Amino acid sequence: MTYDSFNRPGAIDLSALGSSAQASSNAGAGSTGAAAGSYVQQVGEADFDAMVRKSVTHPVVMELYSPRANAQELSDTLIDATNKAGGRWLLARVNIDAEQRIAQAMGVQAVPTVVAIIGGQLAPLFQGTKTAEEVQAYLDQLVQVAVANGLTGRAEPVGTAAPDPAGDQPTDPATDPRFAEADAALQAGDYAKAVEEFQKVLDQSPTDPEATQGLAQSKLLERSTRFDPQAIVQTANDEPTNWDAQLDAADLELINGDPAAAFNRVLQMIRETRDEDRERARLRLLELFDVVGKADKAVLKARRQLSTALFA
Repeated sequence: MTYDSFNRPGAIDLSALGSSAQASSNAGAGSTGAAAGSYVQQVGEADFDAMVRKSVTHPVVMELYSPRANAQELSDTLIDATNKAGGRWLLARVNIDAEQRIAQAMGVQAVPTVVAIIGGQLAPLFQGTKTAEEVQAYLDQLVQVAVANGLTGRAEPVGTAAPDPAGDQPTDPATDPRFAEADAALQAGDYAKAVEEFQKVLDQSPTDPEATQGLAQSKLLERSTRFDPQAIVQTANDEPTNWDAQLDAADLELINGDPAAAFNRVLQMIRETRDEDRERARLRLLELFDVVGKADKAVLKARRQLSTALFA
């Protein structure tokens, strides 16, 4: 998956669904709640609007499926990944055989279709079946894009968590008490406080990958509050050696879902500068790598280019 999947958002037209859902007292009769402690919910017309509203605080992943499609393995993968994520997103499952009007509103052309809803906007993920590894890659980048756009809330479980039959499991970062203060600050939009809290965790555990990524994402969000996006783009285009503007423009490109463009901009600055400016660009690029995730293909490519640029 690439960030390009999130570059074609569109508002979801719910006008055809709202009146029907409100007029029918049994519109949601075919929808059943998720299992206790789950972040998965069966969705019909009656609760479709609510799912979209929830997307303003956390991502909603919507699986549009048909029992006739023989894709149970994909469904199981999505459900398992969602519950393990502990609230980073909510999985809304829609049986399009029973909810044909939702399928029409969403423009479903193939089954299964998986989309994300971020801030009320539709972002296509994929169609057809995928391996567990591919699904996880899509979901990981969904979280990265959501956080980069300031969507830092957590979904609430549908019911009380049930005992884990597998026994003790690693602490999930969504419920890790070390990140409680940082998560609260992010949800409140206090990015400076979030930076402080993630830094405290790193002071105690310097190699903690979740704290490293959280710190980088919080710094990005904090910087983004300081500039005018339109002005930054104009300045960066008009003044190619205005290095402050170039770094801000790279931040904006990453927030807008184009990490390759962000990395290339900072790499170009590294090639054209020396001493303090070059070191500043190098450190910023490493920080942007942490925002996206070190295993991302765009990051791996840019790392190779960074080595070449530094020793050119």
